[in-house]
Amino acid sequence: MAVDFKYIVVGRGLMGAAAARHLARQVDGVAVIGPDEPADRKAHQGVFASHYDEGRITRTIDPNGNWALLANRSIGRYGEIARDSGIEFYREVGCVVAAPGGSEYLEETRQAAVSLSVETSLLDQAGLKAAFPFFAFPADCAGVFEARGAGHISPRKLVKAQSLLAEKAGAAVIRDHAVSIREEGGSAVVRTAGGLTYRAEKVLLAAGGFSIAENLLPRPVAMTVYGRTVTLFEVSEADAERLATMPSLILDMPGIHIYLLPPIRYPDGKFYLKIGGDPDDLVLGDEAEIRAWFRTEGRETVRTHLQRIAAELVPDLAPLSISTAACVVSYTESGYPMIGYSSSPAIAVLTGCAGTSAKSSDEIGRLGAELLLSGRISQQGYSTDFTPQFS
Repeated sequence: MAVDFKYIVVGRGLMGAAAARHLARQVDGVAVIGPDEPADRKAHQGVFASHYDEGRITRTIDPNGNWALLANRSIGRYGEIARDSGIEFYREVGCVVAAPGGSEYLEETRQAAVSLSVETSLLDQAGLKAAFPFFAFPADCAGVFEARGAGHISPRKLVKAQSLLAEKAGAAVIRDHAVSIREEGGSAVVRTAGGLTYRAEKVLLAAGGFSIAENLLPRPVAMTVYGRTVTLFEVSEADAERLATMPSLILDMPGIHIYLLPPIRYPDGKFYLKIGGDPDDLVLGDEAEIRAWFRTEGRETVRTHLQRIAAELVPDLAPLSISTAACVVSYTESGYPMIGYSSSPAIAVLTGCAGTSAKSSDEIGRLGAELLLSGRISQQGYSTDFTPQFS
């Protein structure tokens, strides 16, 4: 039976849009299926994505060598993506990772950077205070600072850029969402919420947390989806200017595991400083729970926790307002993205962000494209093969 497309990517988030771009640059007959951002989250009954935001940390520095390499290769292509799309999505303000002085966490972070020839500075307590006077770091804290090739991205704009470039390269962008994927007669058949059916030689499921939904894979992926609450502190134009040299921050101390982004201008024209880092986990067991969670503003208990940390960490912060938002993260058994085939040779999966893949999404998408084009992923310097696990 004839196919409509050679390859269909299901999911137009950070990894799916990247995979579609990389595929469309190399072959004809590519489609990517995924809706635009809903105008009203609270009333929306369809699927969601966590990239509906303006701030994600980007950096190579990471205690895990594979995640450092995924990020480093993605960051190396930011300039090309911005130039070719005309969409600026990245600000190089640097990133500091702070943890107890002398900790294994900091040493592994520094070593991963060294292995990739990424220049960093190691700062003790006094060095942190001198370099970043707007932060009040906890006692016995040290840091690794990456000044170049680090800072923050707008995930919303990055998805827009990737989608635009995929389309420019010949991919069909179908603004709908899939409700089922099945193998039929040696090819893959995708049915959408809009009632349409598309047939392809191969399908790559890249639906983020929604990859756990029923009817998308022969067997569900072994992945846990957690609800996360981020807190946004609106700051004045004057404060945004005063904090203009603030880098992105990851703080990993006993009892405190947070990330913080400097003031970023959001679509409403206002500047927000963003902090995330839930003190406990909220498991979302199925697609209905994920949809319901996205329609909320997160958990008040997390807001209280993050508000207290922000007040201690940035003591001069004088927010004009404080708000929260809901997103999700997806954790696999390996701690890495799953990039591989299901039991069907026509249906593959690309998912599992581990709460840290926005910055690395272009490389993860490239690996997903290689999987479809070559039938496998060559090692390429990674110590993991990204094999998916199924329930």
